[in-house]
Amino acid sequence: MSINRIKERLTKNRAMRTVTVRMPADAVEAMKQIAPLRGFSGYQTLLKLYVSEGLRRDEVLLDPPVTKFIQALLDRGVPAKIIEQASREIASNS
Repeated sequence: MSINRIKERLTKNRAMRTVTVRMPADAVEAMKQIAPLRGFSGYQTLLKLYVSEGLRRDEVLLDPPVTKFIQALLDRGVPAKIIEQASREIASNS
């Protein structure tokens, strides 16, 4: 992730946009039950957390050298699951 992107993420008053997402009712109900267990007052905050985690994990793909490196690993037979696990580990340590 670039320094500018990191600085932007640390800005408290970032621009916000309202989005509408259609989700299965049972998924929403599950999030409503999980949210308080994770310390959130509502499921929407939990949903934002899930989106944030996935975004941080996958933003590495926006960096062209990293994308080329991942493709080189895939071309050499490294299983995608292993690459995914390594990406998650790196994202969680950042």
